[in-house]
Amino acid sequence: MSLPEAFVERLRQIVPPEHIDAILKTFDAPKQVTFRVNTLKSSPKELEAQLEAANIPYERITWMEGVYRIAPQDKLPLTQTDAFYGGKLYIQNLASMIAPMILAPLPEETVLDLAAAPGGKTLMLAGMMQNTGWLSAVEPTRERFFRLRANLEMQGVTNAHTYMTDGRSVGKKCPEMFDRIMLDAPCSSEARFKTHEPKSMSFWSIHKAKETSKLQRRLLLSAYDALKPGGKLLYCTCSFSPEENESPLQHLLERHGEHLTTLPLTLPFDNIQKPLKQWGKEVFDERIQNAVRILPTDTIDGFFLCLLEKKLC
Repeated sequence: MSLPEAFVERLRQIVPPEHIDAILKTFDAPKQVTFRVNTLKSSPKELEAQLEAANIPYERITWMEGVYRIAPQDKLPLTQTDAFYGGKLYIQNLASMIAPMILAPLPEETVLDLAAAPGGKTLMLAGMMQNTGWLSAVEPTRERFFRLRANLEMQGVTNAHTYMTDGRSVGKKCPEMFDRIMLDAPCSSEARFKTHEPKSMSFWSIHKAKETSKLQRRLLLSAYDALKPGGKLLYCTCSFSPEENESPLQHLLERHGEHLTTLPLTLPFDNIQKPLKQWGKEVFDERIQNAVRILPTDTIDGFFLCLLEKKLC
């Protein structure tokens, strides 16, 4: 099955023309599988010994300790290891690992994951916090909520408190409570399209991207309300659409821009692009240029990230 024509047409307007052919190819083939050690239960040295004992060839990701890459055909053997069943590793795309790395929570802080399921980023946040402090994980959908809780339990997370509630209500319930907030917002999941998995694209439409943008705007406003002065908020999506990336940030800055700064991001690879300055008739705040759009490769999914800080006064 081919990618939706309307999606390809829009993608050509979003990404640099010199990269479009390479980017389109990434939707066709299975990606390299990436995973990381769960530092709450193991260490890189111990996990590597287990991988070698199971005859699973791996490659270290040089810019993040305890993160590895294997060929797609080695995924099944990996999921049959004791390390996998024991919660000592977690399979996760590199793009998703970058988000906690940028938010960089510290032990003993109060941290909120505002759209947490299935929990990969929540698990990584807990590990970085060394199971200390207070980690709130919010998920409104019942099935996804219980999957989140099961993941946290399996991976040995003890500092997380889970809430089956709508993230749009959290800001009013918990005003200025959190040092750091992760908002990996629900989105159209464009970066996860696979031409060999038609279901991954079957629900997509331009209309859906625009409708999802309304939810993202309200979640961002809720996150702003819940953030302490001096706190940091990371907004990210696995979508390419400006309606889901630049536009919700523009909405937030138009309402609270005098209380916010955007922080420049430095990533350890070069398959990135700056945000758009304009989309259609909408001209974006210059501060959004500090965000980053990750371009997909055979290993990493497309992703969008923006780190904001609430001013102290």
